[in-house]
Amino acid sequence: MLGRWLGLVAAGVVLAGLGSARAEVAVPPLRAHVSDFTGTLSAQQLQDLESRLAVFERGKGSQVAVLMLPTTAPETIEEYSIRVADAWKIGRARVDDGVILVVAKNDRKLRVEVGRGLEGAIPDAVAKRVVSDVIAPHFRSGDYYGGIAAGTDALMKLIEGEGLPAPQSGVIIRGVHRTIDFQTIFLLFVALVVTDAIFRRLFGRVVGAGISGGIVGAIVWLAAGVLAFAVIGGLLGFVVALVNGLGSRRGSWASGGWPGGRWSGGGGFGGGGFGGGGFSGGGGGFSGGGASGSW
Repeated sequence: MLGRWLGLVAAGVVLAGLGSARAEVAVPPLRAHVSDFTGTLSAQQLQDLESRLAVFERGKGSQVAVLMLPTTAPETIEEYSIRVADAWKIGRARVDDGVILVVAKNDRKLRVEVGRGLEGAIPDAVAKRVVSDVIAPHFRSGDYYGGIAAGTDALMKLIEGEGLPAPQSGVIIRGVHRTIDFQTIFLLFVALVVTDAIFRRLFGRVVGAGISGGIVGAIVWLAAGVLAFAVIGGLLGFVVALVNGLGSRRGSWASGGWPGGRWSGGGGFGGGGFGGGGFSGGGGGFSGGGASGSW
């Protein structure tokens, strides 16, 4: 009898070992922003999602990727998702501005994996809301495309609120909610020159410079949402307008313009995104931030 029980115990141990030794699901190679290994999304839906994420990457620089697969078993979705993050390296190196949406369709589990550089813009609690309130309701009704589209749109909007480096060149002023890029700074100075010329003739040099500075401060407030930046911008606008008025009076600056000719902004957006050569991660890092859920 004892031998029989020992045999049963041994058999149970062996079976348990075989179950735990099931092969992990391999991480697929990264070839596109959206990878569907379940056949759920149509070709048109894949193309639409791919286009949205590629355009966002070209404009912002951050990378958002989607992986849809049948199951992550025997691993949890958290264990599998971080392996995907380590393998794909979504986001830019040293900026770590990547996000991966992993959907395990048969498990009815999903996870938003957030890169280290975006944990301020997408903290765990916010990622949880995207999972539970934005994506999961669509999935419950069988609308996988709608859930992925709504989820990635929400994530991209959150990333837009984070002060990140531009994808190519430019100057970024980090604010609490929004950023002012190099083009915005240039437009501010153009507006300053135009308004100063008008208000100086109407109200005089000092009052006109004060009005121009106030307009610049208001524009900075609307663009950045940071009071300190608005005050600094307004003061700088006042000083520049005042000096510009003196220069115009002395005839040293022709037609109220800036000395040295024209602005050469050199750094537009372009390149560096998804294109004919395929899609690859930029070397971004992850530390386990994000949120998981089910539907």
